[in-house]
Amino acid sequence: MTCQYMAAFGSSLLRNSITLGALSPFSPLKRPNSIRLFQSSFLFPVRQCARRAMSRVRATHDEEAAARASATEVDSGAPTIFDKIISKEIPSTIVYEDEKVLAFRDINPQAPVHVLVIPKLRDGLTELGKAEPCHEDILGHLLHASKIVAEKEGIVDGFRVVINSGASACQSVYHLHLHVLGGRQMKWPPG
Repeated sequence: MTCQYMAAFGSSLLRNSITLGALSPFSPLKRPNSIRLFQSSFLFPVRQCARRAMSRVRATHDEEAAARASATEVDSGAPTIFDKIISKEIPSTIVYEDEKVLAFRDINPQAPVHVLVIPKLRDGLTELGKAEPCHEDILGHLLHASKIVAEKEGIVDGFRVVINSGASACQSVYHLHLHVLGGRQMKWPPG
């Protein structure tokens, strides 16, 4: 049973038992054990789903706040976390590397396979929205590298490539990067 279904069914169940209250032949004083057992076994998953939903709301809010904060530092010229991964100052699990790109596992995976593909040279390409004609070569190379990553990870028969561009798309690192996601059934719409 999905969380949405359980939450809807559970709130309906709770609403009905509260609305009917003492008028119901199944009021708390007269309720048979089977009904009490059903309600108690059902309420835990409903509470768990509600907690998960609240957690997602907090995580989404945190993600949006982090993206807004990152956007204020985009033109500072300071090295990004990806620059530090490229220079090997910060360790990562590298999946693929050539002279132009580096692909490594995301530390917060959103799918069984979640690999980031980045250009080794930023060259003003902090986000896709700032791409210019001089970036056509690297943009094509990033997409081809994503396909190579999918082959290496065994997901070439079904994978998704995502590029978040700007704060409203929750881009949190201003160094263009592609997310290669797979290893599970993807849903549509994605966001």
